[in-house]
Amino acid sequence: MHCPYCQAPDTRVIDSRELGSGESIRRRRECQVCGRRFTTYERVEAVSLYVVKKDGRREEYDPRKLRSAVRIASIKRPVSEEAIDALVGDVERALFDLGQREVPSATIGELVVERLHDLDLVAYIRFASVYRDFADLDEMRAAIDGLVTERTGRPNGTVRRTRRTPVA
Repeated sequence: MHCPYCQAPDTRVIDSRELGSGESIRRRRECQVCGRRFTTYERVEAVSLYVVKKDGRREEYDPRKLRSAVRIASIKRPVSEEAIDALVGDVERALFDLGQREVPSATIGELVVERLHDLDLVAYIRFASVYRDFADLDEMRAAIDGLVTERTGRPNGTVRRTRRTPVA
């Protein structure tokens, strides 16, 4: 940072404070050459994230679209708006943590599917049926059977029968 008085390139920061919600920073500086003090304001620049669609189109990431898709998958399910917001926030953090400016839509879909699996299995199947584009009922049945096996430990939801002994 150059001194606004003598244009010297050597200044040092005396004090830094975040303003508001951490979107900007106020710094008090002192010139190493002339000794005068001045204040600078810095704001954090949001990095744009673009989604690369299956057909190659690119569009800016919009968390409202993601929230809407999760909300549709969760219709008439015991999933709160807070849970949906937390899921969208978690996916968004994961996307920005990738450190890429462009992310394939498949990556976003996988992140959502993983989180919906833990949140609500019916919403998971609904979202996965659209995202994974099941070709027919057999593919959907295979996905549901996989969930049943995972949940019960037995394939196809088979029930373990026990023999009752007569009471004397």
